[in-house]
Amino acid sequence: LVTGITVGPSPFWLKERLSAVGLRPINNIVDVTNFVMLETGQPLHAFDFDRLAGRRIVVRTAADGELFTTLDGKERRLEPDMLMICDGEKPVAVGGVMGGLNSEIEDGTACVLIESAYFTPISIRRTAKRLGLKSDASHRFERGVDPRGTLYALDRAAQLITQLGGGKLIDGTIDVADDLPVAPTIELSVAATNRLLGTDVERDDIARLLSEIDFQVSTMNDDVLQVTVPSFRVDVSRPEDLMEEVARRIGYDQIPVTFPVIPAEAHPSAEAFLQRQEIRELLVGMGFAEAITYSFVPADAARRLGFGEQDPRSRQLAILNPLSEDQAVMRTSLVHGLLDTMHHNLAHQSRNLRLFEIGNIFISRGSDQQPEEIEMLAGLWTGDGNHAQWHTKARPCDFYDMKGTVEGLLKGLRVRDACITAQADEQCIYTAPGATALIMVDGEPLGIVGQMHPKVLAAYDLRQAAFVFELDVARLVARIPQRLKFRPLPKYPATTRDTTLIVARDLEADALVDFVRKADVPLVEEAHLFDVFEGGAMAPDQKSVSLRIVYRSVDTTLEDAAVNDLHKQLSERLVAHFKADLPA
Repeated sequence: LVTGITVGPSPFWLKERLSAVGLRPINNIVDVTNFVMLETGQPLHAFDFDRLAGRRIVVRTAADGELFTTLDGKERRLEPDMLMICDGEKPVAVGGVMGGLNSEIEDGTACVLIESAYFTPISIRRTAKRLGLKSDASHRFERGVDPRGTLYALDRAAQLITQLGGGKLIDGTIDVADDLPVAPTIELSVAATNRLLGTDVERDDIARLLSEIDFQVSTMNDDVLQVTVPSFRVDVSRPEDLMEEVARRIGYDQIPVTFPVIPAEAHPSAEAFLQRQEIRELLVGMGFAEAITYSFVPADAARRLGFGEQDPRSRQLAILNPLSEDQAVMRTSLVHGLLDTMHHNLAHQSRNLRLFEIGNIFISRGSDQQPEEIEMLAGLWTGDGNHAQWHTKARPCDFYDMKGTVEGLLKGLRVRDACITAQADEQCIYTAPGATALIMVDGEPLGIVGQMHPKVLAAYDLRQAAFVFELDVARLVARIPQRLKFRPLPKYPATTRDTTLIVARDLEADALVDFVRKADVPLVEEAHLFDVFEGGAMAPDQKSVSLRIVYRSVDTTLEDAAVNDLHKQLSERLVAHFKADLPA
């Protein structure tokens, strides 16, 4: 207890030292407690003695639901196992964490009671975590302080407060010591130490090195030393900790450098790893950036994406001890993470995004079973389809940009016979009807591509159109050919012919192209769509589709007559198969 003090600014040397380590100087009394904490590692607390009811300190646990206002001005609800420092009537501090507003040092404080204590680290960590309150004191108590250093820190603080505050130190201290931790005694093997460090240090040298830093060392036999740890070394509790001290004392530069024995030949990377790397490289080459989002998502993620009760993706696996409400369940779709990332970027004025992610989704089989894990690939495109240049204007991205991305990915992976066909409106969940397509290979669905549904965008507070694709990785990589087939460069020129058909308006142009490719017509090398026309003189239920077909022979230059005959036959087959008409 120090009486007759004067609270005021700290001297320059004290302010400078506190500022150098990031602490804000407050006044000479509080600054002394912070300085001694940094000097000794022992947190202290100074109470205004005149504001303590009954002029005494009582240590007890909190009552369930008890309210207390800490020094940061926030009222906190306490739990029964939290340790409280109280006066004769009320709590004045959360033990080992933070003091209260009702006993802080003020300009008019004349008498100061200094508290120095040792608290169980587990208790302080539990209290700080539950209250969501971190302080310099709790940081140190959680990691352990010297249980026998409380009186030294108390005397040091009293000396400085008397010196800087001009008060009078009252003789004596109240010391209540009960069940303090006993300094551990550890048996250290010299042979084990040298084997771990790769050194050849003698037993007597190890004993000397440890004794010089306040460890008490005695010899048990030629190999074993008995070491008593000083109370301030709370970080030493096992032989390996002592071995580390030996390494530090002899100098890390004295430990010989060795290299692990490794084979001279490298092992090839796993095929699965190489396939996923190829997917990443292709998408990055198309301007996409890889995103890595949490596997934990909010409990309402399935609802926001529109998954119904019968959809397997609505079966979310709950986390037993989630870090936050935003990470309460395991994800059942990668799209949530991409939309969340889009929202974050738009909030920071980054409106042009191309993102993709490869990761697992988790379909619950019940809380007592492991979930079904499915590896998926998802992509998102929003903002501009191409950036403004001096010769072109920017345009927003659309469905065909994302469809082209998927086609480019499949082509780059050498996946053949892929078909992108319209998705039925009733099957569109988080994508918009009329702007969604199903990705198929040989009748097996790989995934979807489409425009995000406006209701889903609204659920994520997004006001900008977005386009996504989602693919099943296992089904995708199963379609990647394991061997590449060499085909020599053509020696003879190709020739092209165009054909225009009038077909039903709801017929997909890709069906025409697919028919040509599979028609087994000799000399047909490639076919692609180059024009679609609707309206004008066309009937409302019809459209005009123009295809360009490439013919080439591997052993001769084609004659026009032969090509024209083949082209006529192919056109007639198209007309018959699709019930099409030729333009007048």
